Amino acid sequence: MRSPARHGVASPGWAARLAVAVMAMVTTGIVAAAGYVNYPAVAPDRAVQLPADHGSHPDFRTEWWYVTGWLETADGEPLGFQVTFFRTRPDLPAGNSSAFAPHQLIVAHAALSDQRLGRLRHDQRIARASHRLAGAASDDTDVWLGRWRLLREGERYVTRVDGAGFAFDLTLERTQPPMVNGHGGYSQKGPLAASASYYYSVPQLRVSGTVVRDGLPTAVRGKAWLDHEWSTAILDATAGGWDWVGINLDDGGALMAFRMRDRAGRKLWAAGTLRRPGRADAVFGPDEVDFTPGRRWRSPATGIEYPVSFRLRTGEETFGIEPLMDDQESDSRLTTGAVYWEGAVRALRGGRPAGLGYLELTGYGTPLRLPGDAGTR
Repeated sequence: MRSPARHGVASPGWAARLAVAVMAMVTTGIVAAAGYVNYPAVAPDRAVQLPADHGSHPDFRTEWWYVTGWLETADGEPLGFQVTFFRTRPDLPAGNSSAFAPHQLIVAHAALSDQRLGRLRHDQRIARASHRLAGAASDDTDVWLGRWRLLREGERYVTRVDGAGFAFDLTLERTQPPMVNGHGGYSQKGPLAASASYYYSVPQLRVSGTVVRDGLPTAVRGKAWLDHEWSTAILDATAGGWDWVGINLDDGGALMAFRMRDRAGRKLWAAGTLRRPGRADAVFGPDEVDFTPGRRWRSPATGIEYPVSFRLRTGEETFGIEPLMDDQESDSRLTTGAVYWEGAVRALRGGRPAGLGYLELTGYGTPLRLPGDAGTR
């Protein structure tokens, strides 16, 4: 059993149960409608500024740093990896000086897509922000929870995770400039302008390091993708969830695309960004992005059915999206309350390999809720 004081984890112990209870209140809207905090709005006239915006934005309600990628061992075995750090500012009264008051919460998820095992290796952590347990620096990317960490050091990132049955220690070197999504980083997520985030990606990260499975270390190399996103309210009141993909293309380009679904599964909104070598990044609006579901898979653990392959149209380009393996479901009910599918995928163009990346599918079991969603959802 891990000690919460050592790791800040969602495991037995009163401190961990307190953190889980507070996060549950935030994600289910119990305190979201309290109105104690005047959160800043995401506005279209405010552009993302780098490097200043690499750090945390603690005034906003929610924020995440999301790293995904494909790795390969010396024997040629493919592995997908994912690590995400969330920062949430609960809607709680100001002036509480208690060291236990959760003025900021840090949540972390990590996973390995392991074909040899046939499913994800997955772990999660949650803690209130404090220098000892967890935090997110505001001057640059440096977010940690216990011994888990994501840190930017100039032109590279380092991330370390020590999970249940797996661990990784990876260096991610930048090979091209960040890709600013939407209009200057203002990324609309629905028909209402308030349903938006500030959002940029760092594609084509060159990865090296070590992965440990069941105590056995192996050297790995590969490519990764980083997303950094922050907001006050992302989901429209009629939204049920989203489908998102980030692909490192084989020609050195990059593709990010998403669609927001309503509760009947129809497209509510969509957008994307395509980077093509030697050309300006192309930004797509709702009429230029279509996700057409293909083959479906039903989880034996939860009974939830997901579309695990897609035909994706972005502008004049069409890609096939196929999973590394079907069982890449994550159960994060201990920390964020959500069950979702998130895994390594291949992109095909005309039936031929075009790139490697990650697909995320949320809201297929029950409608997704995020901190700040209306209490009536």
